[in-house]
Amino acid sequence: MAGLIGTSTSASALLTSPSISSSSSSSSSSRASIRALSFNPGQSQGRRFYGGIGVPVKKGRSHFSISNVATEISPPQQQAQKLSKESQRPVYPFAAIVGQDEMKLCLLLNVIDPKIGGVMIMGDRGTGKSTTIRSLVDLLPEITVVAADPFNSDPEDPESMGVEVREKLLKGEQLPTIKTKINMVDLPLGATEDRVCGTIDIEKALTEGVKAFEPGLLAKANRGILYVDEVNLLDDHLVDVLLDSAASGWNTVEREGISISHPARFILIGSGNPEEGELRPQLLDRFGMHAQVGTVRDAELRVKIVEERARFDKNPKEFRDTYKADQEKLQEQISSARSLLSSVQIDHELRVKISKVCAELNVDGLRGDIVTNRAAKALAALKGRDQVTAEDIAVVIPNCLRHRLRKDPLESIDSGVLVIEKFSEVFS
Repeated sequence: MAGLIGTSTSASALLTSPSISSSSSSSSSSRASIRALSFNPGQSQGRRFYGGIGVPVKKGRSHFSISNVATEISPPQQQAQKLSKESQRPVYPFAAIVGQDEMKLCLLLNVIDPKIGGVMIMGDRGTGKSTTIRSLVDLLPEITVVAADPFNSDPEDPESMGVEVREKLLKGEQLPTIKTKINMVDLPLGATEDRVCGTIDIEKALTEGVKAFEPGLLAKANRGILYVDEVNLLDDHLVDVLLDSAASGWNTVEREGISISHPARFILIGSGNPEEGELRPQLLDRFGMHAQVGTVRDAELRVKIVEERARFDKNPKEFRDTYKADQEKLQEQISSARSLLSSVQIDHELRVKISKVCAELNVDGLRGDIVTNRAAKALAALKGRDQVTAEDIAVVIPNCLRHRLRKDPLESIDSGVLVIEKFSEVFS
């Protein structure tokens, strides 16, 4: 694969480059102080919600539009957030990661085209899966969001807008916008359903006559990345929540006759060790790509990895500075690839051959066809071309179809090898 990717110096530099400043909490700054809800005189406001949403309650079961966001942050809290951001744990540079080209390529393609649908990374323990994914945060590009919106609403795309923002747009109101980095949200294995989906405070609704909704991790991950480490160990009820949100692009919270919906379109990235258990097929199919990671066997490479890690642990800031130029170069490549993506074309003949490979491998559904087309276009854009070639398809098709094949318990051949063999047969 490295031969197919590294066709030019710029392309080879791409898979060995790093990032500047870690900014996983950048989107939170865009949600700073917004005017709190005003209540009727004589009513107690009770406790305040950070990130809460309140609207008047109507009798009966009904969907409603969110009309106000109450995010009150005092100056001391703002200062504490700033200090926390400056002192947060340094992230290992993406460009400093040795080897694992397949995993790095899948991650980069998803950053270039989020519609690919995420990536599932499975491999041995201690192979740098989590480190590589978390290092991606430095490379994430900026996006335009509606200012002070807890759902990172897109001012241009109604499908990625919260209800309140959409109503303002229909009324012809001007939407204030800001630039913020794509957000990466970690989903802990022990997270509760309320923390993931958001929660409605029934007590506040009954005592004060307002609906108070505090957004959860799915709201924060809208238009961003949702990362689940050890996803194969995730509780079934949380898997169901992820499946529902990934399928519809919306998260709905239902409780005691109250219903609240908000957009939840995210890139789902998961990692895990196959020895610890298999993933449910329904969830596995939601991942656009699948990368397999193996332990490095070359002694020289192992020594290099150990030495680089020791340098990072000794002085993280100095180590990151040595890769700063490579990180900036990679950021520029990602940015230009995202700009070029819309103009990349793929011939009808190649589309037919991709679908023929999927059909002959008995791949269920059409997700395999769609993802392969998108991933091939993203790779062509990454290489600076506006035309997809068979080489591009050969690089990405194993990662797009490997996890979609039906499992045969008697089959000893890796599913990725079966995809490559069928590709060679069709494209020859």
